[in-house]
Amino acid sequence: MSAALEPTTPAEPKVEKTEAGNYFVSNYPPFSFWKPEMIPAVKEVLAGPAPSDVPLGVYFHIPFCRKRCHFCYFKVYTDKNAQEIKAYIDAGLREMAHYAAQPYLAGRKAHFVYFGGGTPSYLSVPQLKDLTSRMKDLVSWDGAAEVAFEAEPGTLNEKKLEGIREVGVTRLSLGVENFDDHILETNGRAHRSGEIEKAYRFARTLGFEHINIDLIAGMMNETEENWKVCVQKAIQLGPDAVTIYQMEVPYNTTMYQQMKAEGKVTAPVADWPTKRRWVSYAFDEFVKAGYTVTSAYTVVKDPQRIKFVYRDALWEGADLLSCGVASFGHLGGVHYQNQAEIGPYLQLLDAGLPPIFRAYPTSAEERFVREFILKMKLGRSEFAYYQRKFGVNPRQFFAQQLQWLAHEGFASLDDQAVTLTRDGLLQIDRLLHDFFLPQHRQYARYT
Repeated sequence: MSAALEPTTPAEPKVEKTEAGNYFVSNYPPFSFWKPEMIPAVKEVLAGPAPSDVPLGVYFHIPFCRKRCHFCYFKVYTDKNAQEIKAYIDAGLREMAHYAAQPYLAGRKAHFVYFGGGTPSYLSVPQLKDLTSRMKDLVSWDGAAEVAFEAEPGTLNEKKLEGIREVGVTRLSLGVENFDDHILETNGRAHRSGEIEKAYRFARTLGFEHINIDLIAGMMNETEENWKVCVQKAIQLGPDAVTIYQMEVPYNTTMYQQMKAEGKVTAPVADWPTKRRWVSYAFDEFVKAGYTVTSAYTVVKDPQRIKFVYRDALWEGADLLSCGVASFGHLGGVHYQNQAEIGPYLQLLDAGLPPIFRAYPTSAEERFVREFILKMKLGRSEFAYYQRKFGVNPRQFFAQQLQWLAHEGFASLDDQAVTLTRDGLLQIDRLLHDFFLPQHRQYARYT
């Protein structure tokens, strides 16, 4: 492997108002490099033998919501009836059946399972039980380390929560985002504050191993006072973990469409320095309450017990059999994404074809870069790990980028590891673009 980038004098970073765009690094190489003509690489992997040392995850995308949030950029539908939902579930299971029969996946058990959306908790209990029982017939969940399930508080009642627990969910993630009704309403959230505590308190009685709540710093109309109240209310709930995101405004959101119509460049949300300061305040308050900061976005009450199996396995290159419209998967080093609209998705399945839209087969170098940049979000990277796994020392491969981080106060650096400072951790997604290979950089300081 060659050095990633040539050293030059870095420019001063630009930190200012929140503008439209996707800054969050969720995968690598960037999605814009995934192409329809690369789909045959997925079929080639599926025809090959199953690996003995790669964990398998299963993801099922539920694209239904009561309401579309103004900041949401996922594929969701708010107008589907029970019959249409059943047709979608049936289609997703046909897709899973096709994959589960291929040599690469046949007979393998799931190390983790994840239901994302959209709003998985939008499903009725009968729909949920039908989906999960049929999934288990295709890919066994026996012994799975985690079964994670995203939920919107307003869709939850005692019967729904009992059903979610009965199908085997171990990690329940509540999309709280904020505790103020006005802010929830103006940002397009469907639930209200009273539904949050009610759902959380009952969920606590059902024996979920891990309850996480999500918060978003810098939502539209949010103030410093409101943010501090939200943090304290979250601490009072006492969840096992809290995931805190900084508000972004991707291009395919209703908030961006409004900005575009009004000719605005800056989004009506807090600027980046403010959002980072608010998250730092939250980290400090949670630490005082006995939590540990375990990544750029998470605080955990008991790190020895509470793990994010889905996240950690994916970042370390696990296979992910991903089913459903617009979902992202990863098999044998090949990324793929399904069709982004239900119409084409269903048409391909009806024709007996995999509903894949685009794919990308990664090289060994790209897999090394992917794992290094994603795991940087955990705050510390030991170089020996990558030397053993990939035969590459990041201290040498990324010498200029790492030295720049240390020089700017974003990290401490020695021959064994890089450890991010709080300032570096709070803006890691902006900094990670510098670690992309030259052909994948959307912007970088080392050009």
